[in-house]
Amino acid sequence: MSHGFLDIAVTPSVRAAQAAMGSEDLWNGLKGRRAFDRFTEDEAAFIAGRDSFYLATVSETGWPYVQHRGGPRGFLKMVDARTLAFADYRGNRQYLSVGNVSADDRVCLFLMDYARRARLKIYAHAETVALDADPELTARVVVPGYRAKPERIVRLHLEAFDWNCPQHITPRFTEQEINEALHPLRERLARLEAENTELRARLAAHGDA
Repeated sequence: MSHGFLDIAVTPSVRAAQAAMGSEDLWNGLKGRRAFDRFTEDEAAFIAGRDSFYLATVSETGWPYVQHRGGPRGFLKMVDARTLAFADYRGNRQYLSVGNVSADDRVCLFLMDYARRARLKIYAHAETVALDADPELTARVVVPGYRAKPERIVRLHLEAFDWNCPQHITPRFTEQEINEALHPLRERLARLEAENTELRARLAAHGDA
């Protein structure tokens, strides 16, 4: 049975908070009607454009843990309409997320596009897969030439997703996005510099004459 994001996120205590703040009726109409349980082309394009995301897990103590995951753009792969996967590269070797997932496979992902002020939130069930357990999947998600050591594959089975509004997202730009935006200006500057050099050469030649 599919669930919408709000069906999972809205608990009795959340409803109480909404009621106290006068927003309960605002969300009642959406609950149960937003069963986003499979990705569309829009989500596929958004996911493919990300070079990082935030991963939340829950420990056996009940405390949440949020970890930043980063890599080359598109390192989070969409395997199919209900499955994501990524290569888990070696980091500080604390293995907090890995340990948490082994006890409770429920996770939440936040994917941010700061430049366009968009964010995608995902509920999923996570499993770790040994690199040699599924060679085809490993070949699909390990990024060739990326200078990091993959230790395992993390496969994510979608439960529900939703989009957030752009409120309070401060636009930020990656180095690659800045370079892409400046590329036309740099090309124009190069042409103008070449023209300037040519004009100076002509003037110098004319003066010598």
